[in-house]
Amino acid sequence: MTRHLILVPTDIERRLAAPRLASLAAADVTVEVCGFGMAAAAARTSQLIAALRPQRVILVGIAGRLDDRLAIGTAALFAGVACHGIGAGSGPAFIPAGALGWPQWPGSPGDPDSAIGDLIPCAVPDRTDLPSERLLLTVTAAAAGPDDVRLRRTMFPEASAEEMEGFAVALACRLARVPCTILRGISNDAGDRDTARWRIREAVEAAADLTLRVVMEDR
Repeated sequence: MTRHLILVPTDIERRLAAPRLASLAAADVTVEVCGFGMAAAAARTSQLIAALRPQRVILVGIAGRLDDRLAIGTAALFAGVACHGIGAGSGPAFIPAGALGWPQWPGSPGDPDSAIGDLIPCAVPDRTDLPSERLLLTVTAAAAGPDDVRLRRTMFPEASAEEMEGFAVALACRLARVPCTILRGISNDAGDRDTARWRIREAVEAAADLTLRVVMEDR
């Protein structure tokens, strides 16, 4: 059993975060790659939880901001994560799974309260000095331009950033009854596909530094 399982979506993020997280080597912490996108992240997180039986999962990585509530190069915790892209239709005609009457997980027999819809609350430390946001948006495909961003802001006005793994990791944790904390470094504006303008290293390092604060508080 490991106390903290830290997940990063890609090996690039893992390598950039490694120097900042090196001080946790002596602690009961395991760092693993969970994979890119919802499918890989859900499957790998479930596999790692079964093998390592962590007391807590922390997802760390980059995200694109949906507005200017978050500065590029900074990091924040998220109190909840919503899912966009699983449902029916596309663009303005998209209908989320929950609105169709299909929960993402129907719940255990005889326990309707265990059903999981299109939003999952996350475990956030009870501290006011840590940067936090209300909602993170997990998408099946990143915004391709301003039109996608405007649509997502209209559908999820509380969401301040988008990424592609958070909901999947939170869902796997919820089914395993393991607390899930999600924090992301803001590397770019959502919809900007020119990665030359992205500040990936700065965002990952900010997220890793915030991870250290969260883990040390929980030791």
